Amino acid sequence: MTSAPQGPARLLRRLILVKAGEGAILASATAYFFCLLAGYYLLRPVREAFGIARGADKLPWLMTGTLLAMLLVNPAFAALVSRFPRRQFIPWTYRFFALNLVAFFVLFRWQQGHGGTASAGPALGYAFYIWLSVFNLFVVSVFWGFLTDLFREEQAKRLFGFIAMGGTLGAVFGAGLTEVLSRGQVFGWRLPAVLDPGGLMLVSVLFLEMAAQCALDLARRFGLGDTAGAPKEPGPGAWEGLRLVAGSRYLQLMGGYMLLYTITSTFLYLAQGHIVEHAFASRAARTVAFARLDLWTNLLTLAGQIFLTGRVLRRFRMASILLVLPVLTLLGFGGLWALPTFGMLALVQVSRRGLHYAVDRPAREILYIPLGPEEKYKSKPFLDTFVYRAGDLLGVWAPTALALVAIPAAPAAMALSAAWYGMAAWLGRWQRRMSQVAPGA
Repeated sequence: MTSAPQGPARLLRRLILVKAGEGAILASATAYFFCLLAGYYLLRPVREAFGIARGADKLPWLMTGTLLAMLLVNPAFAALVSRFPRRQFIPWTYRFFALNLVAFFVLFRWQQGHGGTASAGPALGYAFYIWLSVFNLFVVSVFWGFLTDLFREEQAKRLFGFIAMGGTLGAVFGAGLTEVLSRGQVFGWRLPAVLDPGGLMLVSVLFLEMAAQCALDLARRFGLGDTAGAPKEPGPGAWEGLRLVAGSRYLQLMGGYMLLYTITSTFLYLAQGHIVEHAFASRAARTVAFARLDLWTNLLTLAGQIFLTGRVLRRFRMASILLVLPVLTLLGFGGLWALPTFGMLALVQVSRRGLHYAVDRPAREILYIPLGPEEKYKSKPFLDTFVYRAGDLLGVWAPTALALVAIPAAPAAMALSAAWYGMAAWLGRWQRRMSQVAPGA
């Protein structure tokens, strides 16, 4: 009588590589990431609309403003980390951003009551664009830093893929919910006015509070705050994270890996815009093309996170896994240089983004497991936010600089991909050395 229900349960454990006693923490961590990305993707279309409200030529300047904002936010967060334990500063971080969203909601409502956004000028919209560009990187960095503090390397290799799947589903859910709510009605029922695109900010606040509750649940389950057995808390010193980056070759290599990934991603993003523009004449056809790319990417990502991530991370060395995306990017830019068609673009963009989310990103987070709390909560946010946005900025302005010296973008992108390959190989050797000396690895 008991064998029937045990069969599906055993099959499920084999599929997601979960062991007995890990179900509750896996569910909490997966729900945590789902809520974070659902809350962000609710607001992403609002941000994109504000970003091009006065022309797409403003985007490089908005990215510059985002980079400057990162310089202010990182020391402030490091100071918070230095003064309070994790079970306090992690949920407080999400609630701080939630209060920001409430303030934006009030400001937009006030602005609409005084003539609307268009007549009042784009300043508030641009401020929201920069704020959300800081928010999305910061909350995700804090999430992964927290998980690398709680999970052992062996656990992370098995479970991070499934947890990342929660984020993918949250992104799909958030984007879909934004479309539904923005229409103003569901099944013929008119939604309250608070659920217009501006009111989406309040819906995102609910997701942030649910994420905070998941973080608190994980803190309780792992015994954070207990006097014995819990991971060490970060120490004092708001600038300790930057000092560690300056003195650690391992962290510098992670920063270099991040920078080259972001620059090549921006190059590919710009190439995508040019190819779609020439391949499709109407705006409707271009919108469909972008939607197809996103759909194919999400399908590949979900399939990879369910069936591939845990098995790849367990079977192959990190040094080999880190080389996959640079090689794919090098070959992809070569393919686009020889055959700049939408078909080639789809093959390169979908495979690159799908493998990044399914394999490369979880592997990159595992790199932090052998490190201490200072690196996870002070150095990591700096690398994940400031260095990431610095790569965006360099990638956006680089084509203009290359055009001035008559260098084609494609061979320059291939050269960057080759440098990224070398960086990944070097980082992989360091990771193996670090994991061998880390306790509990």
